[in-house]
Amino acid sequence: MTSMTLGMPINYAGDFRETIDNLADFEAAGVGRVTVPEAYSFDAVSQLGYIAARTEKMELQTGILPMYSRTPTNLAMTAAGLDYISGGRFILGIGASGPQVIEGFHGVKYDYPVGRARENADICRKIWRREKSEYQGRHYTLPLTEENGGTGLGKALKIINHPVRDRIPMLLAAIGPKNTELAAEMFEEFQPFLFHPEYVDAAFGPALAAGRAKRDPALGELGIVVQASALITEDADQIENALQLVRHHAALYIGGMGARGKNFYNTLAVRYGYADEAKLIQDLYLDGKKAEAAAAVPEDLVRAMSLIGPVSLVAERVEAFRGAGVTVMLASPVAPTHAERVEDMGQLAELV
Repeated sequence: MTSMTLGMPINYAGDFRETIDNLADFEAAGVGRVTVPEAYSFDAVSQLGYIAARTEKMELQTGILPMYSRTPTNLAMTAAGLDYISGGRFILGIGASGPQVIEGFHGVKYDYPVGRARENADICRKIWRREKSEYQGRHYTLPLTEENGGTGLGKALKIINHPVRDRIPMLLAAIGPKNTELAAEMFEEFQPFLFHPEYVDAAFGPALAAGRAKRDPALGELGIVVQASALITEDADQIENALQLVRHHAALYIGGMGARGKNFYNTLAVRYGYADEAKLIQDLYLDGKKAEAAAAVPEDLVRAMSLIGPVSLVAERVEAFRGAGVTVMLASPVAPTHAERVEDMGQLAELV
């Protein structure tokens, strides 16, 4: 039986200090990991540093850092610093994001996401081993040479500090086949999105198998990290309200995150078998009909991706995720009060 850790994402909206003041309650209830996202929002790193000082045992994960907005060595330094101040509790989650954010917000060209992820992993691990910054890749060259646009004065250096660990766990957020294969080959953990456990083989199976066939045994078994909204209740109105939130969230990504013909989440829904529904959701969303797009998200997809309902149903969904190989369940509690959210996470901790 797959061993699972219960985690929880921190929203980048709302009162951060109040959220972290309440985090100790969730840690006491059995939450073993916290993640902080970084879109075009406040940076995740400063917030995780604050969380490190306010928690004792929780793992701390970036969920995720876009790799285009930092150099590979900056990612390595950042990870080593967070691992140091947290006493070895950090997981470096990286991903490609998408051209809308990378080119629109950061002004950096979005290209070669798979190749760049591979070289980021290589360089980070080299830095953590305190090897000199010498690397000749297709996308990154250390030191930067004159032939590659440098002054020729760059020097290969080792990180000054001694990292707490020379192999900080790395996670790759991925949903496309090539990125998924790379995650299974080179990373400790793989984080898909809009995860439907019953269709894990259809959506990711071939890519995961191809990557695992090339995986270094020293990496250990691949961890799978997924996120799901959570609400344990028998109240029909609360259940429907929570499912509506999931519908709108799914519609945003399946319909609105990208252009027609270039939406990774829409393509994922197609791989799940929802080709007609995915097209309808996108057409409605891009036409400005967001409520109609949300209503078009299939009911079985909404429920499959969630931990919403009576405890018996939630227990069944936990086992479905476990059966799909999930090792970290990032549950987003949506109950109306803090006390109820803590209670739900405590029940989930027992189920997980």
